Amino acid sequence: MISIQHYLLVSAAIFVLGLLTVATRRNALGILLGTELVLNAAALNMVIFGRYSNHMAEGSIYALFVIVLAAAEAAVALAVGLMIYRNFKTIDTVEVDDLKG
Repeated sequence: MISIQHYLLVSAAIFVLGLLTVATRRNALGILLGTELVLNAAALNMVIFGRYSNHMAEGSIYALFVIVLAAAEAAVALAVGLMIYRNFKTIDTVEVDDLKG
């Protein structure tokens, strides 16, 4: 039987991989993928704790909220990424250092 510790270990691994991705990538899309991994780890924790505390509906509703938030964040990040590429012809975050009004 799979216990809560197994789920928490998987969630912690996903969270650490997401943090590592955000910290090491210079590409804006790589940073976005790391952020999505962190949000998915949080959603997994919510579902796990909802399942093991006999409040499955609450955990699932919170996870659904995180998924909707991640989709909105991805749409905004894609729009920002497209505008950065259009203005600078690159998505490398090190080379994008000029802010215009």
